[in-house]
Amino acid sequence: MVRHSVELVGSSRTDSGVHAKGQIAHFDTDQVQIPKEGIRKAINHHLPSDILVRAIDPVPQTFNARMSTTSKRYQYFIWNAADRPVFFSDMAWHRWQKLDVKAMQQAASYFVGRHDFASFARPGHGRDYTVRTIFSCDVTCRPPKLIIGVEGSGFLWNMVRIMVGTLVQVGIYRYPPEKIIEMLEARDRKSSGPTAPPHGLYLQWIKTKKEDEVPAEAAPLVVEQGDASSPEAGAGLQGQPDMGDAV
Repeated sequence: MVRHSVELVGSSRTDSGVHAKGQIAHFDTDQVQIPKEGIRKAINHHLPSDILVRAIDPVPQTFNARMSTTSKRYQYFIWNAADRPVFFSDMAWHRWQKLDVKAMQQAASYFVGRHDFASFARPGHGRDYTVRTIFSCDVTCRPPKLIIGVEGSGFLWNMVRIMVGTLVQVGIYRYPPEKIIEMLEARDRKSSGPTAPPHGLYLQWIKTKKEDEVPAEAAPLVVEQGDASSPEAGAGLQGQPDMGDAV
């Protein structure tokens, strides 16, 4: 569209099969005379059906989709019913066992705060620094839909999916809620629960540094993606322990 090579920088990298409602990316161009809405529509015309650019606007020179990120929120969608969801089986994790939502809510509260999440990272994640800050972790249910939401400064490889898998184990009484504390202290992947499948996970939104934020009429490119895949899952920048994801 801009008739020159661009480097597209995304804010978050996620595993194959994970969805994104609010991915953010940026690129540099000197073709500022092209109407932004025209660029957006033309890009969408060439994109596959499971990716949509919802907004494209100029941002300050200091903006970087990856390094300007301060927090992200993921949602995990569980279909908790005896029968599987026929029309969106690739969009939710079907769990037929009745889940104890109150126990899961109690367990989720232990994730909030700054902890070493080594027990909730896939082996081989490639990070020397495994401390992360979780701002909120909530479990809500309107049967048969159960949603687990996690907001944090950054995430390790498979971190959210392992958190979800562990919370489900609490929900079916395999672990008491307080077991989460022991798992965090163990700093050992073998101490926590299984990894939930990728297709129930969604990147919901991304927040950026205040000094990099722009007026409402000039926001960064925002992308909806049905399957945000990355062959580089687990890779990251040294010296930036809370940046980047491979959840």
